[in-house]
Amino acid sequence: MENNTSPTVQEIFSNTPTASHWSKIGFQKRAGVAVPLFSIYSQKSQGIGDFTDLRLLVDWCGLCGLSIIQLLPINDVGFNFRPYDAVSMFALDPMFLSLFELKAIDTALYQKDIQALQAKFPLGSLKVNYKIKGAKLELLWKMFGKQAWHQQPEFQHFLKQNHFWIHNYALFKIIKQYQDDCNWEAWDDGLRRREAEFLEAFQHAHAKEVEFQMWLQWQAAEQLQAAKKYANDHGVWLLGDIPFLVSRDSADVWAHQNYFKLDLASGAPPDGYSAIGQRWGMPPYHWENIAAQEYDYIIHKMKYAERFFDLFRIDHFVGVFRIWTISLQEPLENGGLHGRFDPAEEWTWEEHGRKLVEVMLNATAMLPCAEDLGVIPACSYKIIDKYGILGMDIQRWNRDWDHTFAFKQPEAYRVNSIAVISTHDMSSFQTWWEYEAGTVDEEFFQRKCETRGFDFGWLKAQVFTEDKLAKGRLRWKAEIDSVDRFVSVLQRAYDEVKDFIEIYNGTFSEQAQFWDYLGLPQPWKKTFSKKMAQAALTAINSSSSMFSIQLLQDWLCMSPVFKSIDFMTYRINCPGTVNCENWTLMMPFSLEQLLEFPENKVIKKIVHSTGRV
Repeated sequence: MENNTSPTVQEIFSNTPTASHWSKIGFQKRAGVAVPLFSIYSQKSQGIGDFTDLRLLVDWCGLCGLSIIQLLPINDVGFNFRPYDAVSMFALDPMFLSLFELKAIDTALYQKDIQALQAKFPLGSLKVNYKIKGAKLELLWKMFGKQAWHQQPEFQHFLKQNHFWIHNYALFKIIKQYQDDCNWEAWDDGLRRREAEFLEAFQHAHAKEVEFQMWLQWQAAEQLQAAKKYANDHGVWLLGDIPFLVSRDSADVWAHQNYFKLDLASGAPPDGYSAIGQRWGMPPYHWENIAAQEYDYIIHKMKYAERFFDLFRIDHFVGVFRIWTISLQEPLENGGLHGRFDPAEEWTWEEHGRKLVEVMLNATAMLPCAEDLGVIPACSYKIIDKYGILGMDIQRWNRDWDHTFAFKQPEAYRVNSIAVISTHDMSSFQTWWEYEAGTVDEEFFQRKCETRGFDFGWLKAQVFTEDKLAKGRLRWKAEIDSVDRFVSVLQRAYDEVKDFIEIYNGTFSEQAQFWDYLGLPQPWKKTFSKKMAQAALTAINSSSSMFSIQLLQDWLCMSPVFKSIDFMTYRINCPGTVNCENWTLMMPFSLEQLLEFPENKVIKKIVHSTGRV
């Protein structure tokens, strides 16, 4: 007799190389929250969220039935404040230290200093004032200087445990200060080339300052490990977002120059997400050289992250197979237009990625998750399935792109995925619905016209309305209500404009189709509402995906707390741009206030009703 019973999730993941990793987390569907640490704060915070504030976020998760907290990268970013462009893959950013809970420090002696700092950097605005980092470091230096830390056994043990990276990192930080904050490639020759006599002389002259940098890392590790223990004790797992690449001007690149291809910059090729592609600037890895050292850099990175996280998210997962590279000679304004994949031979990608995945899995007990967005090679899906890794299914993008363009029903989501309404690189759910759904990216459409020989200005006037609210977006005229009408304007044969027809089919009826997906009563409404928010949250949590992890602002999109906020600018990051608005977003409430929100009960009801407790 044939058995048609579908395998359980435990059976699915127990037969993969990540079975032991899954056993630690548990074979059950979960819901969680994603948040940058700089976006949250408590009444005790000093100008920015800190590691100890995670305890309050854990408490909120308990109220709502959530069991995963995903943190955006918290690596040291120096003073550039771009989480995915860190100066170290290991070091935590000391700006997230709580001055009230430092190890082996009598903080009562510094109460006036801390209060003055809090008064100078009040919380409650919608943007981070990153000057807090310099101010915090000044006070931390004052605290550090009062003791002889070489006699502190726990600190010394920490240094021995982290010998692979800690001294190079600390030395890099101080040399950079004394080299006018220049990129390390512009340092004096002896220091740039890491000649032993120059490094030893510098270390001798600045021993106390170098020790301070290592002390900061010890304090940060202590606080984050304590936060992890609190979370685990309360049934919450921490998911660390580990950048795949590291800043060109970083301790890692300086210390291991042969591990990177310094004549190239990493990025992404053009796609529907970015018309000219992206040029991130970080150097791609020289995998042959890393492999020759038995992947020590990757292994040490994973083992250190394991101290703080139960799961890890591999940012830009497709990069383990191949990465888009751009020559440093290419003009910056061209973005990622003119590049090539490395490795260049597609037939090598699967084996290349498989090897890296196995190195990471063998190095850690953390459960791997993957950011598998963008232009995805087929081998990526194959490895994700084979190894029991969770990819990402984005609600607004998860559609039948080949046929009906309808949004996929919750049961059609991948089991081995994290279901997401929005990511940190996207507009909020409300912004998408009111300003972006049913529209076309103007820059993308203009480039498409130029490529295909259409007069952009003329075609724009024929088929799109003037919508000044949706900046950079083109909204279809109501009378362009069929493919036939659109093609008649183009005055080309159907076979000649398949790419334009695809754009039309993917956008013209997008709002009506999403409304149908949510199962809301007709007619569909352009205005965002609490009812729509609850329907979207219920749908995403009803998915087949093992995890449903939503940005904090998306969990609370039904709350009036965001009513007066301009959602067109209220986002964490806008990809492909470098400006003072990115990575500065703060919540318009404290964590203590969050614990009192009436919407917490609604979230808990959604989580319970969809079986994610």
